[in-house]
Amino acid sequence: MDRPHFASTEAAVVAVRAVAREYGLAIEVTDDIGADRSARRSAAGVGVVTDADGSLPHEAYIELGGSPRIDIELYSEGDAKISVDTVEFHDVPRDSVPDFLRSVYGGLAHVKGRFFPPGWRLVVPLPGDDTYKELILRHALTPWLGSRVR
Repeated sequence: MDRPHFASTEAAVVAVRAVAREYGLAIEVTDDIGADRSARRSAAGVGVVTDADGSLPHEAYIELGGSPRIDIELYSEGDAKISVDTVEFHDVPRDSVPDFLRSVYGGLAHVKGRFFPPGWRLVVPLPGDDTYKELILRHALTPWLGSRVR
């Protein structure tokens, strides 16, 4: 299945806003524009706001209200870090963020336990063959995560 391609951070923010409207969620967005404000541009130098090609890097931090609590960091390199309650998913392509949110808020995401290696994992299936799995730290099984155990 082809996912929409978000050529910019702003396009991805617009898509996340649409998902928030779809599920009736509060949303707060903080934008960081310029190499001097972007988290991944520490090598840009003091006072430098553009990349070497003259473009302005744009990152966004998004907080979604409701349960579970989800925070998203969209990076100008085209990836994202998504935190679902206490579980962090790194290096999620920003094109996958809306589907990731729909999976979580639509009830497809679930928690699975294993004897070996021991522990709980949050599993977020996306349309097609993509599935994201992350370890839940020992004492971090929140009420929402606990309600998703299979």
